Amino acid sequence: MNNNYYCVIMAGGIGARFWPMSRLNTPKQFIDILGDGSTLIQKTFSRFNRICPAENIFIVTSEMYKDIVKEQLPLVTDEQLVLEPARRNTAPCIAYANYKIKQRNPNAVVVVAPSDHLIVKEDVFVQVVEQGLKAVSENDCLLTIGIKPSHPNTGYGYIQFNDEKSMPDNSSIYDVKMFTEKPELEMAKQFVESGDFLWNAGIFMWSLKSIFTAFEQFLPDVDELFKKGEGIYNTPAEHDFIQEVYQVCRNISIDYGVMEKAHNVKVYAADFGWSDLGTWGSLFNLREKNEDNNAIVGKKVKTYNTHGCIVNMPKNKVVVIQGLEDYIVVENEDVLLICKKEDEQQIRQYVADVQVEFGNKYI
Repeated sequence: MNNNYYCVIMAGGIGARFWPMSRLNTPKQFIDILGDGSTLIQKTFSRFNRICPAENIFIVTSEMYKDIVKEQLPLVTDEQLVLEPARRNTAPCIAYANYKIKQRNPNAVVVVAPSDHLIVKEDVFVQVVEQGLKAVSENDCLLTIGIKPSHPNTGYGYIQFNDEKSMPDNSSIYDVKMFTEKPELEMAKQFVESGDFLWNAGIFMWSLKSIFTAFEQFLPDVDELFKKGEGIYNTPAEHDFIQEVYQVCRNISIDYGVMEKAHNVKVYAADFGWSDLGTWGSLFNLREKNEDNNAIVGKKVKTYNTHGCIVNMPKNKVVVIQGLEDYIVVENEDVLLICKKEDEQQIRQYVADVQVEFGNKYI
């Protein structure tokens, strides 16, 4: 295991599209969504612990989730926690983590990944990340992972790659032509049919040297804020310094701020059974179905003339459903959601509306 390999797991999101199972006090990364005894963040930590030492895995999360992270990941120390006092998207938290890591090891090469993705072929994933880390340690590039698309999904971003220019010692790494945000269905179909587009998995790899150069060039204001903390990171003074930084730091993603602008961006085309588990529909596709194509969690659920639904109910709740087709039916604590699967992208708006009308208690 290479001691220069580091991992940053981003675990600060609230998982609004998985509401009401995912709530503000316990977002989806801290839930056993698959029902197999481990939460998504525990799976992610275990996966990366096969690639780098446990002490080299840093967790980016909100201050409010510090205790739940330490409870679920007992190997993580306080020094490995990158605690954000406010949400500022992915570029600031990555800059913060980079400087914490630099304080410990300026020769580090880093993989950055979300905490809530599903990886079916873990052995293949480990091989891809190890090869990617080797590539960025030997080349001045910013590497992202692209997933070979199986269908025209409108919920993912896409990466177009140039298949004529690959890295000599790795035939799966290509130059990136452009990034495209979530497209309309017709455009997504064209992307898949063209053969030169990949799903954007939101997993990045780079050496500290390469990513610092990119921040200095494309996000100098963000870099300058966190650079002032050199010598403060991993000391008791870090907390107060970060409080001040986040008050003035702008909200911007690493994709928009760096990856879409840099000229040394490459993509590793991979296929390791990936899902971002971003929606109830994605979970429906993974769960076991009954004879009516319903995916049901709950021991006392009865369905009649109901097909293609995902149902998630408390284990002792008696539930009778009749005449539904392709619906999401979920109850958690004091909230019940009934929504067409095809409209699941609207759940964020439903959450916002509930918050405005009924308060944070139900979020």
